[in-house]
Amino acid sequence: MRLLVTGGAGYIGSVVASALIEAGHDVTVLDDLSTGHADAVPAKATFIRGTLRDDAARVLSEGIDAVLHFAAKSLVGESVANPALYWSHNLGGSLALLEAMRETGVRRIVFSSTAAVYGEPERTPIEEIDPTRPTNPYGASKLAVDTSLTEFARMYGFGAISLRYFNVAGAHQDSDGKWYGERHSPETHLIPNVLKMALTSGPGAVKIFGDDYPTPDGTCVRDYIHVADLAGAHLLALGACTPGEHRIFNLGNGAGFSVREVIGVCREVTGQDIPAEVTPRREGDPAVLVASSAQITSRLGWRVSRDLRTMVADAWAFAQGGPR
Repeated sequence: MRLLVTGGAGYIGSVVASALIEAGHDVTVLDDLSTGHADAVPAKATFIRGTLRDDAARVLSEGIDAVLHFAAKSLVGESVANPALYWSHNLGGSLALLEAMRETGVRRIVFSSTAAVYGEPERTPIEEIDPTRPTNPYGASKLAVDTSLTEFARMYGFGAISLRYFNVAGAHQDSDGKWYGERHSPETHLIPNVLKMALTSGPGAVKIFGDDYPTPDGTCVRDYIHVADLAGAHLLALGACTPGEHRIFNLGNGAGFSVREVIGVCREVTGQDIPAEVTPRREGDPAVLVASSAQITSRLGWRVSRDLRTMVADAWAFAQGGPR
């Protein structure tokens, strides 16, 4: 198929674009490079630097069969400080994309949503039927796109699937030996920040925000999945889009990993005694955030195949410029 990957110069989008190419698809990447990197776009993909509002209709009219939509702002803190940016980019940009799809007759889309739409859950693991109560503009804007997809499926026959997940980690190496991994600025994710500490061996310590939570070791437990497993879910979803239906699937590892557990695995993989210090809790941090993937496992056959150590080892290889 001829596929459009929006946001394909970013971390997850570039990995999925690479996986699609390896699966034999013809891939076009549309990205404005506001947070992505041109050198992250797979060499065999067609790259168009542009925006959803200005360029989606033109690109779609060139024979695109389906869309995988990753283009979004994704920093929770920034969304609180500048909510208009998130509503304009995440919802406004997505609506422009959907309208362009409607006008050009493209009716299949896989949307990279987020488990942040659930807010602070009443139970874990979180299931798709649980209430959606986002606690920040980032999660709220993504939920609004999910709602829009439901309407476009109902009114215009779109076949849409939204994938909701928490933390993604690891890196991916394609068949040509190129590595794809995290390069955010600023970097807010735990694993790359811990590995950065190991890589630079500079002063300071990894901050653990609270160690008195009702969890096995007192630190927060979070859901992590390997970016290559996530890419696999997107490929399965692409083949499962059904005209007139918008389906939602959570992606999770089923149990989660604590902050101390993640730091411990990073120490093992790097062979370094990475310093860590406990600081006060952050307001609003739930003790456990884990998503259930039972629905996508039973419906599409997706399951996690890579463990935490593999995530960290691959991320460490990428941080060092590839295996040595």
